[in-house]
Amino acid sequence: MDNRPIGVFDSGLGGLTVLKELKCLIPTESVVYFGDSGRAPYGTKSKDTIVKYTFQDIRFLLNQDIKMIVIACNTASACSLKLVKDSFDIPVIEVTEPGAITAVNETKNKKIGVIGTVATISSGVYERAINRLDSSIEIVQKACPLFVPLVEEGWWENDIAFRIAEEYLEPLKKEGIDTLVMGCTHYPMLYNTISKVMGDKVKLVSSALEVTKVVRNILGEMDIMRDERINPVYRYYTSDSVEKFESLGSAILESDIHSAEKVDIEKY
Repeated sequence: MDNRPIGVFDSGLGGLTVLKELKCLIPTESVVYFGDSGRAPYGTKSKDTIVKYTFQDIRFLLNQDIKMIVIACNTASACSLKLVKDSFDIPVIEVTEPGAITAVNETKNKKIGVIGTVATISSGVYERAINRLDSSIEIVQKACPLFVPLVEEGWWENDIAFRIAEEYLEPLKKEGIDTLVMGCTHYPMLYNTISKVMGDKVKLVSSALEVTKVVRNILGEMDIMRDERINPVYRYYTSDSVEKFESLGSAILESDIHSAEKVDIEKY
């Protein structure tokens, strides 16, 4: 048993889609969440910068006395995972592998599309993960760099979002994919827009639920679940506007966020 919180971080609001699943699947666990909206998006930055940001985010969370880290950011996972695991003596869970496994299990015609940030797509992390599971699967990838800014602005289902999604996703439609991996935790907020463009015959895969199952399993295996008799506590931190984080974050979680705090992440 370990009553310390789980630490979750993302480049901004997207990781709240993971936190939402955590609250549903393992509601007894406390969580410290950090969203680095002040430096978002990570996906357009150099690998060195992404690694630097990732390590700062983790050092901040370690300062909060956490028992586990969930990298709820595909870009950070793609660019930093091995370095993180080699550098920190704490369980580290990431989002790419669970998403790849789900996509391989879902596809019927063995044509999978992957969308993500420039850095995630360039890293080839999903392509490698899917090929390890089934090398016969055809993979079509597309970087969608404007999707994260759309989510951070709260533009999830307007005409601008739809037109941008059409521009990005038409090539994947033409390739005849039947499964699309949303390789960024921001993208589930664009689910309705993406689904409208792709049509109901394409299965959209979000790794948020799958990574939560991994978290639950590891907590059990390591015997570090929280005492169920103690009410969970959720703490929220951002590197940008607290008001904007609380407003948009509450919409993502479908529950009110109060008392979020701003962090000077460059100190870490």
